[in-house]
Amino acid sequence: MRKMRTLLGFVHCCCCCCFLLLLPPPLWVSLAAAKQLLRYRLAEEGPADIRIGNVASDLGIVTGSGEVTFSLESGSDYLKIDNMTGELSTTERRIDREKLPQCQMIFDENECFLDFEVSVIGPSQSWVDLFEGRVIILDINDNTPTFPSPVLTLTVEENRPADAAARSSVFELQVADTLDGEKQPQLIVKGALDREQRDSYELSLRVRDGGDPARSSQAILRVLITDVNDNSPRFEKSVYEADLAENSSPGTPILQLRAADLDVGVNGQIEYVFGAATESVRRLLRLDETSGWLSVLHRIDREEVNQLRFTVMARDRGQPPKTDKATVVLNIRDENDNVPTIDIRKIGRIPLRDGVASVAEDVLVDTPIALVQVSDRDQGENGVVTCTVVGDVPFQLKPASEGEGEPQNKRKYFLHTSAPLDYEAVRDYNVVIVAVDSGSPSLSSNNSLLVRVGDTNDNPPVFSQAVLEVSFPENNLPGERVATVVATDADSGKNAEITYSLEASPLSSEAPGGIFSIDPDSGDVSVQAVLDREQRDTYEFQVTARDKGVPSLQGSTTVVVRVADRNDNEPRFMQDVFTFYVKENLQPNSPVGMVTVMDFDKGRNAELSLSIQPSDHDQAASIFSIENDTGTIFSTVSFDREQQTSYTFKVKAVDGGEPPRSATATVSLFVMDENDNAPTVTFPSNSSYTVLPPSSNMRTVVATVVATDADTGLNADLNYSIIGGNPFKLFEIDPASGVVSLVGKLAPKHYGLHRLVVQVNDSGQPPQSTTALLHVFVNESLSNATVVESQVARSLHTPLAQDIAGDPSYELSKQRLSIVIGVVAGIMIVILLILVVVMARYCRSKGKHGYEAGKKDHEDFFTPQQHDKAKKPKKDKKGKKGKQPLYSSIVTVEASKPNGQRYDSVNEKLSDSPGMGRYRSVNGGPGSPDLARHYKSSSPLPTVQLHPQSPTAGKKHQAVQDLPPANTFVGAGDNISIGSDHCSEYSCQASSKYSKQV
Repeated sequence: MRKMRTLLGFVHCCCCCCFLLLLPPPLWVSLAAAKQLLRYRLAEEGPADIRIGNVASDLGIVTGSGEVTFSLESGSDYLKIDNMTGELSTTERRIDREKLPQCQMIFDENECFLDFEVSVIGPSQSWVDLFEGRVIILDINDNTPTFPSPVLTLTVEENRPADAAARSSVFELQVADTLDGEKQPQLIVKGALDREQRDSYELSLRVRDGGDPARSSQAILRVLITDVNDNSPRFEKSVYEADLAENSSPGTPILQLRAADLDVGVNGQIEYVFGAATESVRRLLRLDETSGWLSVLHRIDREEVNQLRFTVMARDRGQPPKTDKATVVLNIRDENDNVPTIDIRKIGRIPLRDGVASVAEDVLVDTPIALVQVSDRDQGENGVVTCTVVGDVPFQLKPASEGEGEPQNKRKYFLHTSAPLDYEAVRDYNVVIVAVDSGSPSLSSNNSLLVRVGDTNDNPPVFSQAVLEVSFPENNLPGERVATVVATDADSGKNAEITYSLEASPLSSEAPGGIFSIDPDSGDVSVQAVLDREQRDTYEFQVTARDKGVPSLQGSTTVVVRVADRNDNEPRFMQDVFTFYVKENLQPNSPVGMVTVMDFDKGRNAELSLSIQPSDHDQAASIFSIENDTGTIFSTVSFDREQQTSYTFKVKAVDGGEPPRSATATVSLFVMDENDNAPTVTFPSNSSYTVLPPSSNMRTVVATVVATDADTGLNADLNYSIIGGNPFKLFEIDPASGVVSLVGKLAPKHYGLHRLVVQVNDSGQPPQSTTALLHVFVNESLSNATVVESQVARSLHTPLAQDIAGDPSYELSKQRLSIVIGVVAGIMIVILLILVVVMARYCRSKGKHGYEAGKKDHEDFFTPQQHDKAKKPKKDKKGKKGKQPLYSSIVTVEASKPNGQRYDSVNEKLSDSPGMGRYRSVNGGPGSPDLARHYKSSSPLPTVQLHPQSPTAGKKHQAVQDLPPANTFVGAGDNISIGSDHCSEYSCQASSKYSKQV
């Protein structure tokens, strides 16, 4: 007999094999310690108070002392914990696995769970640790399988075999496993079906689960026999999968299901209907029966449904109709449509009700006061939430756990105190917590917690003044009131009731009880003895105020009683004779010293008036003045040490008592020297020169530079140095003696004139300097003194930046000689003949127009001042040059007068101008105060200018000078600036030439 298999399209029964765990409670618990996640197992439908596990033992915490307690922060609907032992058990509320919201779409027993949080609290809530836990809810067989309808109808095609079979052998029921893992009951036709003989059958269909005890139900299966429909519809794919953004508007197309039927006519017409689909699928989606298009019927929220899985039936219109089934998997894609939610719950023993947390003001800093859970129903970046506390409040958020497995869209924080709380300062804090997700655009939300600070006795009595100073006259009567001290307490009640007492000051071991007393209630301080300021002028003791709180707090203040004086003491200077040292050139109205005078009296009796006493033999009263408040002595003139080296006068002090008392002291003022004179070079003159034979040995003394300084001491301590004109390092000068020696071996290229620039510096502060020129002519003999003098004259017009050392054409001559040697002899003879003719003509020309000694060269840069052209320089018998009127003046430092004029004579002293002095503080003799710590002078140093007949001291001085032949020129202590001018044959073409000054 031919067998036929057909799908029971209207019978889709899931046979679930569920096992009831009938185990004792200790075997229900298992703990996984990884990442501090507590895991337990519990069967559903259990009675109340079933032990789940012990959190303390699973965390390795020793209990029993009472210092560590436990608190269940979440999951309290079904669970509870013993605060002392950490025992976790169930509440009165029954756990039904099938009704838990998180288990509605879960078919795996290991995935249905209850999450809870438990906090471990240290003594006085000084620390809190939060642990997460999970209780796996195990399924028991408490539900009976049911059919969708008590009567099921199935149509089957007729079959016309030769012999009809009995009823019992016509149908057989088999259960097959589908690709989706479901149980699919199948009705197998084993016998022949003939609709003409019998058009229907009624069968009893029973289903039973695998539980213990098993549960079952039954339904009537009505089989209708229809005519033959040969071909069934066929889908293009067995599984259709698509993604759909949540909140898509109704009518949005999702996908099109396509099926084909080889039949024609009515048997080939296909309609699409939902197969095994839940009510939510039928409510949210629309399936077009004709086209197979699946579209959105109502907006879908991913947070409620993240995936829709159902079957679609393709059915033809034949009799009986044939069907095909396809599975549709629709994944809902997340959109950032949910704002973060902030849930603020209690933590530990700090109560939190109706959004108000009561926190005692004496809690330690960094104490957790609340648990903040921030979550976002979105996924991915849309669910990553950042949480912060806004506003200036003494609270901050800290993560409750550092576990890496914590979901990004669900974070827990402790709200900690970040600063001490003070009930007396602020009693309520409105803590606003803002959460922002990472979506684009981001969404945010906020929640607030009112923190109410509870008062404790934490405020001691406080005095308005830490130190109370009282002036009380001497020669008083015993029992007089000295002062009244008052302390306040921010607390109330007994904590604010204050009593006063006297104690010794920390700085004094003497008890005040014998002299002073205090009323314990009013705080009145009285004196019990007669005070004498001459014996003791100050009394210091401590007043302590104690409140009546438990424990008692106290505060204290220091009372200083100063005994008022009578005018019975005369002023007294610190010294009988005051000695001061000041530098010359001090500007008028500058401080020169300070006298110190004191009076042991107080108040007006100690107000002193200072004055300079007039004298018959000097005018000190008109030269000096004294400042009454500070005792500072000022000078009304500028000192000149050369005119007067010291001053002596008297200072008088008069107090303001009745009658007044006075005292006098002597002041001695010594004027000190200042470095106001630059060194003067006496030898050699700038226009002189020294002849040095090329055969001179090393260390041969060439010349000695001699200089003097009008100052004394360090200001006259001179040192010498060569700062220019020594490119070959042939010469060296002794810094102390000024002796110039030959230190290098002379070569032919060194023949000729060498101009050494020598600088003489003193050791004053600031140092003064003078620059001189030393001309050395290297040659075997002095055959033509006029040529040398002409070269010396040229060097006086050559900038100091250009070195004059030896024969400048020596290297060029060597090159020309090498070329001449290579020329053939005939050309050499011709060239020599031409040179002889040229030289002969040149010599005749020079004989007519030769160089005259003393006459200015046409290439000179200026015409000498006050030069008598009719006179020529004379030579003595020794061949030395006579004095030249052009350079006969001596050049030294010039200073600007107050009206901007120059000093015309070198003998005119710079110190004559008040604007040229600078006050300096120095250490004088014994007993002399250091005035540098009290006084500074703003008077500038004299303006240093170069004499018109001096060479420039470099571009730094910004002066163009004539070069004197008979003396030196002076700078202000700076080295001569060496430029990069290019000159040849001592005739400078640079921009910084010396030009004539009018």
